[in-house]
Amino acid sequence: MHDFRKIIAAAALITILCGCAGNSPETPANTDAAAANTDAAASASADTNPPAETEDVPAKRESTMPLISITTKKQTPDALDFVNLPVAAHVSEAIASWTPGYVMPPAPWYEDCTVSVTGTDGSTLLTGADAKVKVRGNWTTTYDKKPLRIKFSEKQEMLGLNGGNKFKDWVLLAEYKDGSMQRNKTIYDVSRDILGAEGLYAPDCEFVEVEINGDYRGVYLLTEQQQARKNRVNITDVEQGYTGTDIGYFLEMDTYFYTEDELQQFRCEYHGNDPLTPFDGKGGSGRTIKFLPGDADFWKSDVGFTIKSDINSWEQHDLIEAFVNGVYDIMYEAAYNKKAYRFNDGYTGITEAPDITPEEAVRAVADVDSLAAIYIINELACDADIYCSSFYMTADLGAEGNKKLTFQAPWDFDSAMGVKSRCPDGTGFYAGNIVPDVNGNYETVNPWLTVLMYEDWYQDIIREKWTAAYDSGIFSRALGSIEADRTLHHDAFERNYVRWNNIINNEIFVNELSDRAKQYKDHDDAADHFYEWFGTRIDFINEQWHK
Repeated sequence: MHDFRKIIAAAALITILCGCAGNSPETPANTDAAAANTDAAASASADTNPPAETEDVPAKRESTMPLISITTKKQTPDALDFVNLPVAAHVSEAIASWTPGYVMPPAPWYEDCTVSVTGTDGSTLLTGADAKVKVRGNWTTTYDKKPLRIKFSEKQEMLGLNGGNKFKDWVLLAEYKDGSMQRNKTIYDVSRDILGAEGLYAPDCEFVEVEINGDYRGVYLLTEQQQARKNRVNITDVEQGYTGTDIGYFLEMDTYFYTEDELQQFRCEYHGNDPLTPFDGKGGSGRTIKFLPGDADFWKSDVGFTIKSDINSWEQHDLIEAFVNGVYDIMYEAAYNKKAYRFNDGYTGITEAPDITPEEAVRAVADVDSLAAIYIINELACDADIYCSSFYMTADLGAEGNKKLTFQAPWDFDSAMGVKSRCPDGTGFYAGNIVPDVNGNYETVNPWLTVLMYEDWYQDIIREKWTAAYDSGIFSRALGSIEADRTLHHDAFERNYVRWNNIINNEIFVNELSDRAKQYKDHDDAADHFYEWFGTRIDFINEQWHK
């Protein structure tokens, strides 16, 4: 594959030219840099935090990327505070717990703005649309360049994303930790190809440059808000005030679940926290692991579920809690005890079903094709957050719903694909294996990606899906896009690093980086590493799963 690098890059660049018009808290070991950064942000304002080296940014804009211009309706010296100062409240509280004298910064708030979009040819694509804008994310809110959420007052089409469908909510990812800035875009593109074949959702995206009140903020990835909406995560809608349980549920496995209102969170018991055999290519190597923390595991994070779609009653809450627990129990019984179980009529419990096979029992309640697709995406990415956040699923129990736990909407890969020391050389099984937590303090696992991994029939599904994706050219196109994007957008990426210089001034996140990522000197170096790592990863998985 690597012998064709120049051919792939050239072909992808021609295609692009023809078509052109969310992390976890750090450990106390990292708090000196974190505290210094957030203390500085808490005392800063727009007039004391000017753009770095703005004189080096061309006054006349020439770019291969569209420009998103955000203008605050408030035009006062502190107008940029909403984008410079906030840190997510639960992150600030965590930092404060280990940082004496920590000055709490404000939590993110929506600022009234207008948003305009200019095309690469200078054409006006959107003018002065009313919107509210705020900082979004978890640990990424501690960085100088912060991710943003745009909430328009009226639905807007943005750069043809999602087939040109209009939505109120859009996201600007800062890609601050990823020196290549290309990892999220690459995995989202791959995910749309793989999940799209299942009729499932993955976010669309495009690189843009951003300015706020004329202040150049660099390159962002414009992408979609993770939400239950028609043409996004398309599940049975919940009418305002409706309390029935025959609706669609959008769920995130999330270590921050405790920050949500009680109605919007729950725990899964994972078959009594029974042990799982990791999928390491060696039959588990004699090891097993439990996902949830035990009584003595005071250092291990508790991971629950956040209900991302709106619900209106405890009946709805209790139903989805019972459903998720029941689906996992059915999967575990099939894989580890070779028994078939089924739900009762109300999804409140399961009973043994000797008239069906264990495989049939699983297929009745879980969309195993979507699970295999999500496994492939996560095996490809080696994401450090795989066990604790940004792992999404749906359960559509509406009249037209599939009544199965379905896996889709992949998200947040800025700690993946060689950024952190996970699969550092691009080899080894990861997604269903024992993995370190984000800070390397303990070992854990993603139970959903692990529980069925030793079932032959499930492995056959993975093998079929990987082979179809590989043979259709999905992964070679992704490699070509990495090369083409870094070439086409070279000047824009350079402008971004003139503004922020965070490849070199990386103190706040350097302890998170892999040894190779710590050595980046510029964007080209970072893009080289990403390309090489991704190609090696594709080759490794292909050797394991291609038919």
